[in-house]
Amino acid sequence: MELYLPIVGVQINVLLILFVSFIIGFLSGLFGVGGGFLMTPFLIFMGIPPAYAIANEANNILASSSSVTLTHWFKKTMDLKIGWMIIGGGLIGTAFGMLTFGYFKGINKIDIVITLAYMYVLAIVGSFMLRDGIMEIDRIKKKVIIKKKLHTHYWIHGLPFRTRFKTSKVYESALVPIILGIIVGFIAAIMGVGGAFLMVPAMIYLIGMPTKLVPGTSLFVTIFVTGFVVVSHAFTYNTIDLVLVLILITGSIAGVHSGQKIGQRLQGSELKTLLALLMLSIGVLMAYDTFFRNGTPSIRIPTDKIVEISEFGNTIFNLSINYPVVYGISSIFLALVSGVTISFIRRQISRWKSERAQKPAMY
Repeated sequence: MELYLPIVGVQINVLLILFVSFIIGFLSGLFGVGGGFLMTPFLIFMGIPPAYAIANEANNILASSSSVTLTHWFKKTMDLKIGWMIIGGGLIGTAFGMLTFGYFKGINKIDIVITLAYMYVLAIVGSFMLRDGIMEIDRIKKKVIIKKKLHTHYWIHGLPFRTRFKTSKVYESALVPIILGIIVGFIAAIMGVGGAFLMVPAMIYLIGMPTKLVPGTSLFVTIFVTGFVVVSHAFTYNTIDLVLVLILITGSIAGVHSGQKIGQRLQGSELKTLLALLMLSIGVLMAYDTFFRNGTPSIRIPTDKIVEISEFGNTIFNLSINYPVVYGISSIFLALVSGVTISFIRRQISRWKSERAQKPAMY
């Protein structure tokens, strides 16, 4: 099923993108991180220009993050005080990231910058995670128990503005989460990711947050950081394609909730190792796609059918050109409403199953 994207200006196979977005959404729910570092490269592999892949995947991340965050909100498994501080730094970092994005886009180097960013970040983070995962699995097999301190203190914790975070039970400089937010916001603007694959280890090892509070807090931060990224791209570069966003949201939200259920049955060390291997694989594919590909999309179902822009596509195109502010707000509204709706539906289904399980059997 071929479809022409009015803003991106390329022809895609809808079923292929639905399938890929579902699988990556599933992996995101399985590993407990945002799927931007996976979906953005795959969109590029399917022929979507990098600048458009970043903007539209950021919009998709906003939907899936808002959906899963509500689940953590209901369970009260997030630290809002740390979250708001990371968000404050994230908005500053995103602003710098958008300026950097604009500079490289202006000299026509943004595609190679995005590719190199993915290659190096995934290779570095994936290597460290793979090492830690293998070491943890080895210790479990050998039944080696290492006593760890409740919190490991580094020089950065002693910076000014020390604050007590009651929910996470840590006492350290407020600059720690703010600096983390600046880094995450900058990377989100350049790479079109929510930054969870950086935030999660930083929250555990740097800030010292309890593991149970990390996923919900990182997703809470992701909503605001990616929301700012989406608005910036929509207003400044007109790169948001609501047709593509609708397809991505449909597949990824269904996948992320399915992956969450499976992920609860696996051990943390196994998940960390699998995620590390996945990161390294994507990094290698990005390198191959950049330096050895012959100019054609790496993932594409062959077709001779040429599809023209539909009436709906024309409406989307005209709306983005004539009313950019309305269009940008609509993209945010679409993502948030989709995420919240699915989350409430899932909550109602869980309640119904729980009530049904508690009812006595009829004889």
